[in-house]
Amino acid sequence: MGPHPAVAAIRLAVRRVLHDLLTEHHRAPAAVPHALPHELPPPPLVLVACSGGADSMALASALAFESPKLGIRAGGVTVDHGLQTGSDARAAEVVQRLRELGLDPVDSVAVTVGRTGGPEAAARDARYAALDTAAERHGAAAVLLGHTRDDQAETVLLGLARGSGIRSLSGMAAVSGAGGRYRRPFLELDRQTARKACMVQSLPVWDDPHNADPAYTRSRLRHEGLPALEKALGKGVVEALARTAQLSRDDADALDSWAGQAEATVRDATGLLECAKLYALPPAVRRRILRRAAIAAGAPAGSLFARHIEEVDRLITGWRGQGAINLPGKVVAQRQGGRLVIRQG
Repeated sequence: MGPHPAVAAIRLAVRRVLHDLLTEHHRAPAAVPHALPHELPPPPLVLVACSGGADSMALASALAFESPKLGIRAGGVTVDHGLQTGSDARAAEVVQRLRELGLDPVDSVAVTVGRTGGPEAAARDARYAALDTAAERHGAAAVLLGHTRDDQAETVLLGLARGSGIRSLSGMAAVSGAGGRYRRPFLELDRQTARKACMVQSLPVWDDPHNADPAYTRSRLRHEGLPALEKALGKGVVEALARTAQLSRDDADALDSWAGQAEATVRDATGLLECAKLYALPPAVRRRILRRAAIAAGAPAGSLFARHIEEVDRLITGWRGQGAINLPGKVVAQRQGGRLVIRQG
């Protein structure tokens, strides 16, 4: 008799990602100096980021099961955010559980969470910085993250509430980070499947009290917003939102590609943007070019909002002799003789 359907589902999801990683790994030149052409690079190391919650514990168990069959080394890392009493003991427990699954190396990394962007964003920034450092220290090919389809649905709704365009509706990518470091095998699985997989494998899980704390936006969305939407619209809301994310990502990628190709055609011989040529482009493409130009001039991407780009866009579409536009990072955009100049002020 085969494994429980939930266990089979999480293992299949991880197996697919590991296969992709192996294919990429074998395409890469051998990491060993002076290796002979027929020598394969050494087996890659894959880390799982684990909080001890159901999603990441299920992911760790599937990685531990699948990696030996593919000749992949598997380790883990847990991040202690230091936001709750006893968080260091909790991290030590997670390390022990990961080692019991057979993962090696296993790290616990303590971080200091700042205040920039609010508590949720600050914790996320600290966590990813710690994961990046751990991956680089161990030379890991990838870090697996336990985000599920439910997390994806929440991310899409949060993006919708910000009103910041199609890219924010595309949610989390299955592959992201520098060099495709982060992989999310569970984006097409629901949270309940991961929890069930832990239960049938008798894996202890920890429920982070922050996930139920109404002080946090995502927590309110999870416990109040999504249930209300499901009550009003039916049980398919999570799947529909996750599908919206994928369709939005495809559209956003296509528009980004179009903007990249169009940018060369709207610059003059000196490299300045020509307003008449920009005006002829569709707004979605034009605004992407303006955003890229602002970032290239030194505007921080995280501080550059849709309203900033709309103001710059009016220099092209609603020109009435208005003055320079101040952007984040001390960047200034102004129209000069039919050209758009975006530079440090």
